[in-house]
Amino acid sequence: MAITTKYKQQLKARAHKLKPIVFIGTNGLTDNVKKEINRGLNDHELIKIRIHETDREIRHALFHEACEAVEATPVQLIGSIGIIYRKNES
Repeated sequence: MAITTKYKQQLKARAHKLKPIVFIGTNGLTDNVKKEINRGLNDHELIKIRIHETDREIRHALFHEACEAVEATPVQLIGSIGIIYRKNES
C-alpha cells in the first residue's frame, strides 16, 4: 500500500508517543513474532517494533521482511526502532 509523504509525516507524529510493542531478538523473525506484529496492527493500525541487531543492513532487511510478512507499510526505521502501519478495514 503506497501512502503519500504528507500522510507518512502524520503517521510519524502519531507514532512519536508510542512505545515498541514487539521485539525482534536474536532468533530473528519467527512465526510468533509475526503473529504479535499482526495482532498489534489489528488492534492499533500503527505500531513500533524494536530490532535487537547490531548490523544495520540486517536490521533494515528484518524490518522490511516483517512488513512484507504481515502485508503492512513500512513508515520509518531509525536505529533499532521501526514504525509499521496497516489500515484496518473494519
